[in-house]
Parts: sequence; C-alpha cells; structure tokens
Amino acid sequence: MATDHIRYDILAQAALRGVVRTVLADAAKKGLPGEHHFKITFNTTAPGVRLSDRMRARYPKDMTIVLQHQFWDLTVTEQAFEVGLSFGGVPERVAVPFEAVTAFYDPAVQFGFQFETIDGTAEPEEGEGPTAAEKMEKTEKSAPAVRAVAEDKKPEALPVPSEAAAAAPDQGPGGEVVRLDRFRKK
Repeated sequence: MATDHIRYDILAQAALRGVVRTVLADAAKKGLPGEHHFKITFNTTAPGVRLSDRMRARYPKDMTIVLQHQFWDLTVTEQAFEVGLSFGGVPERVAVPFEAVTAFYDPAVQFGFQFETIDGTAEPEEGEGPTAAEKMEKTEKSAPAVRAVAEDKKPEALPVPSEAAAAAPDQGPGGEVVRLDRFRKK
C-alpha cells in the first residue's frame, strides 16, 4: 500500500472544522436561522480552552455546550470561538479553539460529525512501523477519523435537472441513477 504523504485524514478534518467555523461565524453575525441550534462537544484539557475552574472541575475531560436560546456575545476568529453561557444560573465565558472541538451536531436537521484525534506526523517509512494498510485496518475497526451523524433520517433525493427529467422514465419516488455522460454536450 502506498504511503499517504498528502494526509487526507488531516485535510478532511480541517475542512470540517472550517464548516464549524463558517456556521458559527454566520450565527455570530445574523443569529440562528429557523430552528437551527448547535451542540458542540470539546476537550476541556486541550490547549487554549478557557473555562472557569468550577466548570473544569465538573467537566474534567469533555464538555458539550448548546447554542440555542441562552447564549450571548458569540465571537469567532480563524482559530477559535468564544461565547457567553449560563451554567446553573451563573454566567460564564467559554473560549474553545476549533482544534479542541470533538463533535458538532445540529439537531434541527440531524446533521453533524465527530472528530477523532489524529497524529499529525507523516506516515513512517517502510519498516519503521505499521503500514498504511495496517493503520487503515485499525481505523476501520475502531472508527473513521470523521464520522457523519444522522439520526433516523434518510437523505433527501437530489432534484433531477429538467433535461434529464424529460429523458428519464418515471422511476417512482426513489429516482434513477444517471450517468454523467447524459449531461455532457455531444
């Protein structure tokens, strides 16, 4: 098996952390649209996490916050977000680097993902450790680096372009698998 010098696992996580950053930045500017709200789990021991001693004692490893009705002063930077929340009637300011986020979930649309810790070093050279195949096997047995979350919701069918709809026979509610060649100009 070839060595992954590109580190797709790290790139995928960075892209999904970008999704979290974008969604939170939009919420900071415009508020939460519709019924959207966010459950964000993060590692309380990660570098850069700012949390009161009271909350750190209560959540020594992981903590999940909900951004829905009672949060304020959400600010988002390239590296982290900060938000005011109330815990047991006590207002607190929490700062979380995006690297500390371990899960993100929007219950309104049952969409989310979970991050796992990935060693940021390059793959070892042959003979220096587990092969990429062995790592892949180990990863598949435990869990993928990024898992999408969906609770009992089937993905909605994508709309069929009008040209394809005219050429496609009626397949019922399930739709039809269409080859890309159908859409290319000939």
